[in-house]
Parts: sequence; C-alpha cells; structure tokens
Amino acid sequence: MANHKSAEKRNRQNKIRNARNTHIRSTMRSYVKKVRTAIADGDMEAAKGILEKAIPYIDKAASKGVIHKATASRKISRLAKLINTTDSAE
Repeated sequence: MANHKSAEKRNRQNKIRNARNTHIRSTMRSYVKKVRTAIADGDMEAAKGILEKAIPYIDKAASKGVIHKATASRKISRLAKLINTTDSAE
C-alpha cells in the first residue's frame, strides 16, 4: 500500500495506463483475429477491408508504446503477406 503522496499518484496513473494499454492491445488482437478468420473463410474482400482498418490501429498501439514498433511492423507485414499469398493462390 502506498504511503507517500507521490506513490499514491503513481498508483492512480498506473491504473489508468493499464486500462488504456489493455484496451488497445485487446482491440488490436481482435482486428488481427478478424482478418485471419476472414482469410480462413475465404472472404478475401472482407479480409482486405478489415486489414485496412487494422493497420492504423496496430500503428497506434506501437505509437502509444503498447507494443514495440518492430512488432507492429511484423504483424502488419505478416497479415499483408497472408492476404497476398492466399489471394494469388486462388
């Protein structure tokens, strides 16, 4: 339990930041899952549309410090590659 004023403030800030980070990370994962599900269902148009929405959100997560910028780049690259390879295979 925090005993100093600064420690109490730090706890309040950490709660707010944790809630924000959890929300951003969860939403990002949902977008990634939606893209993968659309690809698995064979709906490439929907997958492309969802990916267009997912890319800015993944970048946002990186800019907020929720994930590393290289991780964001890797996620975007892998999703785009998955769509392009699946699209050309059909």
